[in-house]
Amino acid sequence: MAVNCREFGIIHYHETRPDTLPNDVESLKKLLLEQQALLSQQVSEISEKDSQLAQWQSKYQNILEQWRLAQQRQFGTSSEVMPGQRDLFDETSEDELDSQVDDEQENRPPAKKRTQPKRKLLPKDLPRETVVLDIPEEEKVCDGCQGELHKMGEDKSEKLEFIPAQLKVLETVRPKYACRHCDQSGTHSTIKQREPEPSMIPKGIATPSLLAQIITGKFQYSLPLYRQETLFQQYGIELKRSTMSSWMATSAQVLQGLYHLLRQVMLQQSVLHADETTLQVIKEKRGSCYMWVYCSGKDSPDFNSPIPNIVLYDFQPSRAGACPKNFLSGYNGYLQVDGYAAYEQTEATLVGCWAHARRKFTDIVKTTDKKKTGKAQLALSKIQKLYAIESIAQQKETKEEAYQHRLKHAPTALEDYKAWLEKESKRLPPSSTIAKAVQYSLNQWDKLIQYLKAPELQLDNNRAERAIKPFVIGRKNWLFANTGNGAKSSAVLYSIIETAKANGLIPYEYLVTLFEELPKRNVEDSLEDLLPWSIKL
Repeated sequence: MAVNCREFGIIHYHETRPDTLPNDVESLKKLLLEQQALLSQQVSEISEKDSQLAQWQSKYQNILEQWRLAQQRQFGTSSEVMPGQRDLFDETSEDELDSQVDDEQENRPPAKKRTQPKRKLLPKDLPRETVVLDIPEEEKVCDGCQGELHKMGEDKSEKLEFIPAQLKVLETVRPKYACRHCDQSGTHSTIKQREPEPSMIPKGIATPSLLAQIITGKFQYSLPLYRQETLFQQYGIELKRSTMSSWMATSAQVLQGLYHLLRQVMLQQSVLHADETTLQVIKEKRGSCYMWVYCSGKDSPDFNSPIPNIVLYDFQPSRAGACPKNFLSGYNGYLQVDGYAAYEQTEATLVGCWAHARRKFTDIVKTTDKKKTGKAQLALSKIQKLYAIESIAQQKETKEEAYQHRLKHAPTALEDYKAWLEKESKRLPPSSTIAKAVQYSLNQWDKLIQYLKAPELQLDNNRAERAIKPFVIGRKNWLFANTGNGAKSSAVLYSIIETAKANGLIPYEYLVTLFEELPKRNVEDSLEDLLPWSIKL
């Protein structure tokens, strides 16, 4: 009798010769029962090891997908557009979608020949210097008849000259006056002298233009202070980064009043967007602190919209729900965010982000074999229908017409997508990435459909993600903040610069004007005329 057992993938055979078996029935039965028990134990062990192997394979696949996703995010394109998306409103099955993507890859028409780019004309308001390249007077005669040549026309071309930044010293002289007669007679005389002009940095060398240059250099163009220090050294100016850091802290303190006014105006809006990102602060107890961003309106000027474009950053040492709760204290409008639970503590009505729901499936498409992404691509096509509806709506003449178009077409697409989610959630393994992506949409469903409630709401939270991107880019250059107070100053300065950009202002010019005007004002003075949509530069 041969017994077949398997251990770690190896099969062993134990041969039993017939002449060694007992002759009586009872002994044979006993031997058979022992062999059955041994076989049952071995089958159980094999089943357990198969289960462990499946778990390790699942963990390996999960780690592999995370690694591929990290590689893609680091080195790949950031586009989330689904490939092979020719008709957004086709009802396509999962199997058909796989073959459709393959066919579109194979039958894709050849790329159109790129046209030669045309250079835009240089601005007419730039200073111009005309350089005439004329032939000498003695050559202005005909080579044949020696007659005088006449001017028949001319060719013109433009080149852009760059003039490096210039530094100059503003020397302020304040004459003093006294009465000579009183001095000679010994009578007390009052010395008269004009008071110095109000300044951002009293007794310092910084002018509004210098402060604006340093601040925009770091917070608009992501140029760390140590690099700016070397730039000034090229002009023979010893300007230490510690000095510039102190100036920025003072500037942020002066701008606090304007920052608080912008926050008051923001909290009066019906719709806000919010997001957060990490920030390393050296002298904070926590390893990772957070920069929160809140914004209203758009990130580009819209003079026909009554909603002001505001971007405000708020530094906090944690990611706790108390952070947005305190900043948005008393606000009960709509707040469009991702799925982070901290925003649940606010009094606002939360609106979900379809870009985050879509991103769960996009990550699967980017990190998984194309033959296994049919469900993810089908989900992307269903989500893309919502974006197509919204794109057509935005082409309407009025906001009300756009909203009616949304209400007419979006509910059907939403019902179709939810029905698919509910069906797939029952069939997919709970631990798979596609199941987690499906479950995310189901968990967020009540928030995802909130955008149907008001015309001002949007499909996604990209407004906040775009607003926080300048900070993320800057963080890659200057890496960290030294202290919590420095991070708070950075939040104020980023807020003023990004709000200026959102309203079509040049941040440097806006800051120069603010630094000229604010020192002249008292604490109780109104700052309404200095708001980005009210100021006259």
